[in-house]
Amino acid sequence: MIRLDAFTHFFPMRYFERMQELVTDKGSIKRWVNLPMLWDVEARLRMIDSFGDYQQLLSNSQPPIEVVADAANSPALARLANDGFAELCRKYPDHFPTFVASLPMNNPDAAVAEIDRAVAMGARGVQIFTNVAGKPLDLPEFFPVFERMAQHDLPIWLHPARSARFSDYTSETKSRYEIWFTFGWPYETSAAMARIVFSGMFDKLPGLKIIAHHYGAMVPFFEGRVGPGWDQLGSRTDDEDYGALLATLKQRPIDYFRMFYADTALFGSLSGTRCGLDFFGIDRSIFASDCPFDPEGGPMYIRSTIDVLDRLGLDQTDREKIYGGNLRRLMRL
Repeated sequence: MIRLDAFTHFFPMRYFERMQELVTDKGSIKRWVNLPMLWDVEARLRMIDSFGDYQQLLSNSQPPIEVVADAANSPALARLANDGFAELCRKYPDHFPTFVASLPMNNPDAAVAEIDRAVAMGARGVQIFTNVAGKPLDLPEFFPVFERMAQHDLPIWLHPARSARFSDYTSETKSRYEIWFTFGWPYETSAAMARIVFSGMFDKLPGLKIIAHHYGAMVPFFEGRVGPGWDQLGSRTDDEDYGALLATLKQRPIDYFRMFYADTALFGSLSGTRCGLDFFGIDRSIFASDCPFDPEGGPMYIRSTIDVLDRLGLDQTDREKIYGGNLRRLMRL
């Protein structure tokens, strides 16, 4: 059984060099320049080999392309990233069987064109972030991206995006103690999932496939609030008719949340993994580590995630689904 890691991040070197030239917030990449496993392909290959029957899908890392470059320049930056990923996959197919394409989401027309180009080069999905430079994903301008992915019958990887500029209190101008990361990222993912659900996107695009990072973030733990809580949508609001919106949905809100796929990148949390698995089920659970963002700079989250999954007592059929079968089916490999 080959373990296929669905969510790992890497910078093709030409993209990394250009991104460093363009990014204005140098603090946002402070860690990246000192993390060789993120851009040194030889170091990454050696680490992959140390895990035996193990492969990685490649995807871009923070910051989002639309934060690095404006709408005029982001398409070229996305092409640079995807060309680099395609080259790595051609050169090292046993390590990187395919890649997840980057998109210039602040230029939706170019994003749709880049989907087609990347898929033609071998990409088996795209990554988008939970907001587009502060804009919610359910705005009409972004719908063509979701529509095109449904037409290709390929999945979308949903990654949180939030920085210290998102303050935790209205009296402050920044988030302190990296609360924006530890608690802010799960909130970001959960909020983006909710906007997708209540926009009716799953009804409009029945073939839509979205992988929510970090096992669906807050959703599994807050199943009761997502379920019976949102069954009462509108009871707490008097300036919008959410009751009418609720009536337009073909299913309960919680049923739409179960339509997401979710990955196991929980940094080695056994209880969190059990919670996510209980909510999404075996067939919508996907092995991922979030390599290389652990205290060891690469291997720790891979090792700890495998250890957690192996402690769940799953039978061989279910293990094979989580470790790669579900993902290969989604990507039509």
